[in-house]
Amino acid sequence: MAIVRRRYVFTGSVQGVGFRYRAFYAARENGVSGWVKNEYDGSVVMEAEGEPYCIERMIEQIQNGRFVDITSAQYTAVPVQDSHSFEITG
Repeated sequence: MAIVRRRYVFTGSVQGVGFRYRAFYAARENGVSGWVKNEYDGSVVMEAEGEPYCIERMIEQIQNGRFVDITSAQYTAVPVQDSHSFEITG
């Protein structure tokens, strides 16, 4: 399966609820690399790189977490960077 990289913008109840830490652990569990950070407007931005199925499974795990309520998850394709880790950057 081909490796892709997607830049997501999540809105809803996504800050102050453990979203970034859930993303970190879900990424490790699913073999996804990239980063996640909070934005000043209350959204969370994340870049995820891996097989599409693994990224989708990661998103499901984040969404199924307690207190997280994603009302919108929009993504755009971005160039693959061949990254090997997942980081919380802000």
